[in-house]
Amino acid sequence: MATDTLKSKPGAQGGATGGLRRLLLDNGALTALIVLVVAMSALSGDFLTADNLLNVGVQAAVTAILAFGVTFVIVSAGIDLSVGSVAALSATVLAWSATEAGIPVALAVVLAVLTGIVCGLVNGFLVSYGKLPPFIATLAMLSVARGLSLVISQGSPIAFPDSVSHLGDTLGGWLPVPVLVMVVMGLLTAFVLGRTYIGRSMYAIGGNEEAARLSGLRVKKQKLAIYAFSGLFAAAAGIVLASRLASAQPQAAQGYELDAIAAVVIGGASLAGGTGKASGTLIGALILAVLRNGLNLLSVSAFWQQVVIGVVIALAVLFDTVRRKAGATTPAAGASGGGNKGKQALTYVIAAVVAVAVVGATSLLHSGSSGADKPKIGLSLSTLNNPFFVQIRDGAEEEAKKLGVDLTVTDAQNDASQQANQLQNFTSGSLSAVVVNPVDSDAAGPSVRGANQAGIPVIAVDRGVNKADTSALVASDNVEGGALGAKALAEKLGGKGTIVILQGQAGTSASRERGAGFAEGLKAYPGIKVVAKQPADFDRTKGLDVMTNLLQAHPDIDGVFAENDEMALGAIKALGSKAGTSVQVVGFDGTPDGLKAVRAGTLYASVAQQPSELGRIAVQNALRAAEDEKVEKMVKVPVKVVTKENVAGFEG
Repeated sequence: MATDTLKSKPGAQGGATGGLRRLLLDNGALTALIVLVVAMSALSGDFLTADNLLNVGVQAAVTAILAFGVTFVIVSAGIDLSVGSVAALSATVLAWSATEAGIPVALAVVLAVLTGIVCGLVNGFLVSYGKLPPFIATLAMLSVARGLSLVISQGSPIAFPDSVSHLGDTLGGWLPVPVLVMVVMGLLTAFVLGRTYIGRSMYAIGGNEEAARLSGLRVKKQKLAIYAFSGLFAAAAGIVLASRLASAQPQAAQGYELDAIAAVVIGGASLAGGTGKASGTLIGALILAVLRNGLNLLSVSAFWQQVVIGVVIALAVLFDTVRRKAGATTPAAGASGGGNKGKQALTYVIAAVVAVAVVGATSLLHSGSSGADKPKIGLSLSTLNNPFFVQIRDGAEEEAKKLGVDLTVTDAQNDASQQANQLQNFTSGSLSAVVVNPVDSDAAGPSVRGANQAGIPVIAVDRGVNKADTSALVASDNVEGGALGAKALAEKLGGKGTIVILQGQAGTSASRERGAGFAEGLKAYPGIKVVAKQPADFDRTKGLDVMTNLLQAHPDIDGVFAENDEMALGAIKALGSKAGTSVQVVGFDGTPDGLKAVRAGTLYASVAQQPSELGRIAVQNALRAAEDEKVEKMVKVPVKVVTKENVAGFEG
């Protein structure tokens, strides 16, 4: 009885305070977003600028579009882990059809959308008629779609048609098209969930599938449609993403399925099904985008950023649990009622008032701070999960400290779209210059052009940037290094024998260039036969596994060329006592662990690039460019083949 009384008279306990508490509890995701905006605005004067807020919208767009599709699935108590791979496959189909196959662009777009829908239908069929758990069915599609994307593209990015690439541009020079697409897809999601028969069916299936079936719903057919919707939205997200990067990347959107699921859950949906709405999903995607944008602007370590985002996701779900226990209201599916609409409108009005107040307060707070006492430089690295790039970072940080430069380092985790976001954040911030080590030379182009338009000089390190202006390229010659590796291995084998090649991550310029250089260098040694080539993604563990598998088919090989030292070290582990005796291994990069293996004799040679020197020289040139001093367009850092004979005197 007491409980009933409290529920019926919420205002009796605390008047306005109780009402505010109820408002915050009922709109937990929106409250979290407002708190984040307030915090980021107070901590960074660069956050609440028009350009940066538009950047946040652009960076949220792909995740939000994917998440809208995933919302349908989660509301119906399912899960879809394949959306990232389906997005990459759809974009690859579009680019390949329009360029390689010569199909008209309009038809290529239709094929891309159909690709997403077909993938969704396959998922739905496996779940509905094959009785597979959604987790397993969509996990299988994740692998199949990614594999097909690599097969179609042969592991290399494909240029996107210009007519479709305009989806990554702006209208009127300021309004980003991806944001418009996100809004349209969000409105479509809200309409489907709230105004259609299939939308009401999703809530019914998620609430109680057996009851829905007994009430006459054709649950199996409904699930086919639900997963088809998810595939459709994934295709749209893939097209928008590829448009931003001006190329279809076969490895694009890796891990985006987790962001999409996180956005849906942060937005208030339950993984148990039955609840969820489009506005909540949009707010969840914005929370993730604000977090990443703000942490970049605040120069938070790339490693700590992942920790912070994970903690925020956990807190958001915990808050939702508390909200449900506290009895916060959740509108029933399809409920109309003017009262609910009025409350929702009031909520958004209050949120808008708070946002305006924050804008005014923070503009006053930061009005007196004109800038930094020392120059700021941003360094965007393709990955920090590789000792070579860690050494570039260390060399850059050492030089920045020496020169009195404030250096912000970000980790793109081998994701071209994530790097595009980071470069946009750098452009929005008050940076003097940017140093970029591109994940992909083509994909970095649009973001670097944005920095060009903002008047920020850009220095490329290790890899160049295509179709954009860089003040300098500080790099070793990967092609020359590959040729030197071929020469070193062939001469060690006496000009004859059989070898295998461990390739880097498909689609990266480093892998393509090193492989091309090695193939060219090997032409001078016709007695050397390549019996197998397999990718191991620049990873030591994968190098071990791939080499172990290759040895089953080719137990009598004489040599191994690995396109980086990490894969070479994995190969050495697989070879065991054969390494350095009956089988010679050549790596690439000259990392500390690689040089130790050279000293030990298990690694015959490493083509060393002096990565620390690359980082130091890049920062030096960035500072010169920021101060309008002359810099050389091409700064070459020599590569060197390091063997046991000269390793003692070598410094990376």
